[in-house]
Amino acid sequence: MSDTHASSWKTAFRSIYYRQSPEPDDPQLKRGKLALLVIDLQNVYLERPDLAALDASGRAAYDAWTPFHERMHATVIPSIKKLLSRFRADGHEVLFARIACQTNDGRDRSLSQKRPGWNNLLLPKNEWESQIVPQIAPQGDEIVVTKTTDSALTGTNLRLLLHNLGISQVACCGIFTDQCVSSTVRSLADESFTVTVIEDACAAGSDDLHRHELEIINMIYCHVMSADELLGYLP
Repeated sequence: MSDTHASSWKTAFRSIYYRQSPEPDDPQLKRGKLALLVIDLQNVYLERPDLAALDASGRAAYDAWTPFHERMHATVIPSIKKLLSRFRADGHEVLFARIACQTNDGRDRSLSQKRPGWNNLLLPKNEWESQIVPQIAPQGDEIVVTKTTDSALTGTNLRLLLHNLGISQVACCGIFTDQCVSSTVRSLADESFTVTVIEDACAAGSDDLHRHELEIINMIYCHVMSADELLGYLP
């Protein structure tokens, strides 16, 4: 990896807590210890309504979410596909997490997914909306965990699976940076996993939220780098 690439992630996304901190060491990623975790890339989040059928309020909401959809298709999904290709080719573990309830009426959901508002999600496990988008669909026996929580670690048996697989290093990507990605990263860090967040393989509802959350979690719960930067460190 070039010095330019090596230094960029080490100084980017610094909050006030870490602006004066020394640059972190290069990660020592180990074959058999490393996994890629793709979080909540599901059909429901990429579906868009018919613009012609919307009223003024609906069109305003449509326009507000357009930058997110543009980032997903132009940056996030291509970056995840790049990561998946390399991890699979090199024999590293690939896992997925998705939001889905076991019951049709969602009575098994956590409170956070029952509250009124945008996060009030009813995604029965077998419905189209809850499935992982086909562009990055799991292959072979890649593990998919199902959750009704933000954190993929606390809401599933992921902790046990990672332990059984011998994984101690997790590269996280997906949506939304400030919600399920962040919650998962914090949980992993609290369990002493070494975590990397792939910034161009994640998105939030706005770029401001995305960047702000990366500043919050960087250097304490994880290190933040681009897909190309991470790939440069793969064994």
